[in-house]
Amino acid sequence: MTLHTIVIPTLNEETKIQACLMQLQGFRAKGIEVIVVDGGSVDKTPQLVEGLCDQFVSAVPCRAVQMNAGARQARGEMIFFLHVDTQLPEDFLEIINSIETDNHCWGRFDVKLSGQQWLFRVIEIMINGRSRLTGIATGDQVIFMTQKIYRTVGGFPEIALMEDIAMSRKLRKIHSPLCLRQRVTTSSRRWEKHGIASTIIKMWWLRFSYFMGIDPARLAKQYD
Repeated sequence: MTLHTIVIPTLNEETKIQACLMQLQGFRAKGIEVIVVDGGSVDKTPQLVEGLCDQFVSAVPCRAVQMNAGARQARGEMIFFLHVDTQLPEDFLEIINSIETDNHCWGRFDVKLSGQQWLFRVIEIMINGRSRLTGIATGDQVIFMTQKIYRTVGGFPEIALMEDIAMSRKLRKIHSPLCLRQRVTTSSRRWEKHGIASTIIKMWWLRFSYFMGIDPARLAKQYD
């Protein structure tokens, strides 16, 4: 019996996809469906997922489009949208049971960055606090929702960037999010590669630009 579904968008993730999926095998054995939605990878991603997911779906290379494609195939009552470089907590199944008990229709986890520098702990506090205050969730916090509310809002807006923010805006009009204090761990690779200060400035600038109405396709080029 399928209890819930995890949807994972991928694009050329051969270095990370197997580690991501291996962590989910115990959950699969207990009824969690795992759907990988690939955006046209030209590396070994499609071959590496064989036997490690319940469905492999192809879509155009756009995270929002990919997540919608996976959600349309989902058989679980609750859908969790997971990035390849994010790890779920070991007690994920117990957390799901508490969500069902609380009867919340959408939410997200607190996030922990994988890096060990003390500044990452400050950034985590800022990210989680801002999200709790605004009701806006980001993709690396593992956004989840019931099938019902997903269909009600019509899925993720299929834009090139900021689809998580746009989706949160639609969802919070119906219900405030469940902001779980249990943490998922996401990669700090981008922060370490480009510098913590410059990454913070860039992320805030992109978000400000989006709120000011700049085309997400234009912002996606700056992000990349």
